[in-house]
Amino acid sequence: MVILNKIYTKTGDDGTTALASGDRRVKHDLRVDAYGTVDELNSVLGVVRMHAAQELPDFDGVLGRIQNDLFDMGADLACPDTGEDLGYEPLRITPKQVEAIEDVIDRMNADLKPLRSFTLPGGTPLATYLHLARTVARRAERRVSELQAQEPLNKSVLLYLNRLSDLFFVASRYANNKGDGDVLWVAGKNR
Repeated sequence: MVILNKIYTKTGDDGTTALASGDRRVKHDLRVDAYGTVDELNSVLGVVRMHAAQELPDFDGVLGRIQNDLFDMGADLACPDTGEDLGYEPLRITPKQVEAIEDVIDRMNADLKPLRSFTLPGGTPLATYLHLARTVARRAERRVSELQAQEPLNKSVLLYLNRLSDLFFVASRYANNKGDGDVLWVAGKNR
């Protein structure tokens, strides 16, 4: 259980922060940057949900589940797997969570026509914010990929982020009148 009585502790005043394992890292450490970017993505989803609640109420529930999963992911990333007994089982992203994202992608994509061009971020406000979420998810994926090259990580974290950015792309098309309102890229249009 998490209990937050005092918000500031002053323990980070020296430029370090504590991981869930208790170890301290500098705040610009790649692991901290990775879970910080996941937290940023979660904040973007708060904005996305304001629009989804109005435009695609069924999808808002999916987004709520994803926000919870992203907190799980932050906990996963904040607790390095050193092989040591921590006295508790750390929270980890599971293949089941990845599969749940794939199921949503498949259901939404079934209603979309194939693309004949890349899309530009735009259309409805919801679609535009979903594109923003997609790009932040890709940045989180890059941070996690870089971290994975340096330290052991739960492989499901990277898979989840990769599927999540795909979901946001498909959902942006769905929010644009199932693709009919997509803003399409026209190569070389302004030459």
